[in-house]
Amino acid sequence: MVALSEILSFNAEISSSFPAGPVALFVGATSGIGAATLKAFAKYTVKPKAYFVGRSQEAADAIISECQTLNPEGEYIFIAADVSLIKVIDEVCAQIQAREPYLNILFLSQGVARFDRPVTAENLHLVASLAHYSRIRFITRLLPLVKAAPYHRRVVTVGGGGFEGPIDPSDFQALHIPLEQLRGHLITLITLGLEAVAKSAPQVSFIHDYPGAVDTPLTRQVLKVMNEAAAIDGGPVPELITAEESGERHVYLLTSPRYPAGEGGDDTASLGNGSAESDFVRGIDGKLGSGVYTVGFDGETAPAETLEFLAELRREGMIERVWKHTEDEFVRITGERA
Repeated sequence: MVALSEILSFNAEISSSFPAGPVALFVGATSGIGAATLKAFAKYTVKPKAYFVGRSQEAADAIISECQTLNPEGEYIFIAADVSLIKVIDEVCAQIQAREPYLNILFLSQGVARFDRPVTAENLHLVASLAHYSRIRFITRLLPLVKAAPYHRRVVTVGGGGFEGPIDPSDFQALHIPLEQLRGHLITLITLGLEAVAKSAPQVSFIHDYPGAVDTPLTRQVLKVMNEAAAIDGGPVPELITAEESGERHVYLLTSPRYPAGEGGDDTASLGNGSAESDFVRGIDGKLGSGVYTVGFDGETAPAETLEFLAELRREGMIERVWKHTEDEFVRITGERA
């Protein structure tokens, strides 16, 4: 486990070890984990430019003010948008593409706690849209900018890394999957989606992480619904960690050389840390530093049994099935593939 003390020590050195002027996009960042990570990013980096997307202008104004206090040399740009809608995501990405030649970091933490299976105006399951389709659309639309970054190219998506479970290919949107199976299905969908995208971007590192039970309105709502639905068997409610601690842990995930890109994309060399290969985390293929990672709250790779479960899905062609389904939905909604 990467202890919090180790994380804080690493983060304190970011201003001297990480290149100045990183450009980042934070999606779902007007509250909770996204907001906490954005603030920590502002605190530790030198002359950052951070775009962030959410729905509340009032919350965004407060976050910008706090970030400017933490780091007055940074630039913080808010984009108001409903990112459950694929067409809206395309508009947001077009704005960023028009303004920036590259992105170093893409951080995705959008989500909602709804278990009554609502659908969006584009006929996507709302929960699945925010967990998978929305994130994949951001990644694929902005991947050319991430690949173009002169140093440190990284995508982090916050979900349930390490808790992948059985996936039902007859119901990828999870509109009818029993509640007790919903979490594992969606987590696997996220991980396989990342692995599919990564095939075309070996110079980018991709991380799917589990943040722990962070004390946010979303987490409290999830725990309440889970208890009411008896989805957990009378066990203790997980101990909540603060959003600030989660922010520290996620800035570590955003910048640490332990999670390098795969072949042809050594994003650790630019950091000047001189990390040895033995320090790298194992990717989802079980190899050290292979570019795509599913990691738990401790910052370490998922258990061996989880990696074997993912390997079996890989052998069954499930990555290709997830990708085809996702692209088919994008074509249905926008007329364009990812």
